[in-house]
Amino acid sequence: MFYYLDGTVTEIGQNLAVIDVNGVGYGCKVTTTTLSLFEKGKKVRLFTYCYIREDAFDVYGFIDLSEKRCFEHLLSVSGVGPKAALSILSSVTPESLALAVINDDDAALTIAQGVGKKLAQRIILELKDKVDKQTGESIRITSRGKAGAEAHAGKNSPGQKQHDAAAALAVLGYSPGEISAAMRGIDIDSLSVVEIIRTVLKGSAKS
Repeated sequence: MFYYLDGTVTEIGQNLAVIDVNGVGYGCKVTTTTLSLFEKGKKVRLFTYCYIREDAFDVYGFIDLSEKRCFEHLLSVSGVGPKAALSILSSVTPESLALAVINDDDAALTIAQGVGKKLAQRIILELKDKVDKQTGESIRITSRGKAGAEAHAGKNSPGQKQHDAAAALAVLGYSPGEISAAMRGIDIDSLSVVEIIRTVLKGSAKS
């Protein structure tokens, strides 16, 4: 199974990049975020997820491990396949997805092509349920929506900000141990919840 592809971008299409690795061209389905960073003739490394069925062998590529991890976590939701997960991650960043889940903001997910209100609500319910079972407590930020969450995050005490950021990271599939380790060394006092999440994701992307 492929873990990553290291090669040269030879073709770019709609949510598609062809990576030449030693003379073999691998067609990878990618998010618009990943695609926006590509340029023909440039060397790239794509972390991969292989979707294999009787009638399909599709390779999905991600610019970093945090994006791939978020994709795999979305696939754990019933009714969410690779196409829907890719569409969601082409419309929202991982940190925006986490905030949408903990704020019950289904509207943030329905902007993704092919994602209706019912599916968005199911994603929120199932991901929150997974976190509740993992942490033993419910997760919720009082303010609703991304803008409200960011405003709320700026006023939080360090302890509350750390709790909210930890809940968001749990939505993205991080275990309590991984969250605790990732939080070490981060200046919680000076960052908002969104910035804390982003800092952790950037750190994990380099792992």
